[in-house]
Amino acid sequence: MYQEAAFTALIRNALAEDIGSGDHSTLACIPASARGGARLKIKEDGILAGIEVAEAIFRMLDQSSIFKPLKKDGEKMTAGETAFEIEASVHTLLMGERLVLNCMQRMSGIATLTHSYVEKLRGYHTRLLDTRKTTPNFRLLEKEAVRIGGGVNHRMGLYDMVMLKDNHIDFAGGITAAVTKTVAYLEEKQLPLQIEVETRSLEDVKEVLAVGQVHRIMLDNFPPQQIREALALIGGRYETEASGGINLGNLEEYAETGVDYVSAGAIIHHAVSLDLSLKAI
Repeated sequence: MYQEAAFTALIRNALAEDIGSGDHSTLACIPASARGGARLKIKEDGILAGIEVAEAIFRMLDQSSIFKPLKKDGEKMTAGETAFEIEASVHTLLMGERLVLNCMQRMSGIATLTHSYVEKLRGYHTRLLDTRKTTPNFRLLEKEAVRIGGGVNHRMGLYDMVMLKDNHIDFAGGITAAVTKTVAYLEEKQLPLQIEVETRSLEDVKEVLAVGQVHRIMLDNFPPQQIREALALIGGRYETEASGGINLGNLEEYAETGVDYVSAGAIIHHAVSLDLSLKAI
């Protein structure tokens, strides 16, 4: 599901941020030996995400926790349903409650919005990509929520794919120079990374085709008709991605062009968290 070491660090840091020197509200009035149960109540319709994350959080706090999932990540959820039940020490339930809710509410909101985009693309060749427009230190789970919602994860960060965007190209001295230098660098460092190049015009597309040696061509802020012209030039030699100003309202216009991917930062940064609650039983 996710990079385990990075996930563990994320959760440990989040718990440390919240608990600090101690959960004094709980320590003050609940015996350390007390055990209890709780259930996650769904309060809004949508796509559920974060069940596996919730279980991992509770088990990190208390290995003896008994976690009973009643729904799965990616399933449709309806207000009034129960997502899971948990039995653990009461201290564990109260220390983990807010982190579990914060993760699941945010992830479910992203998965739900992503699902809306994916449904619009049903029947088309085009697939939906996320971007790096994410919340610092929470990218791992935001991208996991995109995957749960049916989208495709783009690169995780600056380290796992080369993307030569407008600023790289301008600072490097143009597309040809940027690509040529990148290919030489990757060969020297023995890095098996794919290269994507952003284009801003049909002339840019022609230049990329002339220099070659890339994996994907991004068509940035191209209107649909211009994308069709670019795809005719590319002729299937490279993967293609449309980016810039793509939303639920115009998504199908881009899909109708036959472009391989559309990327939309909005599926993460415009997503609204869904309402969930953890209640004692």
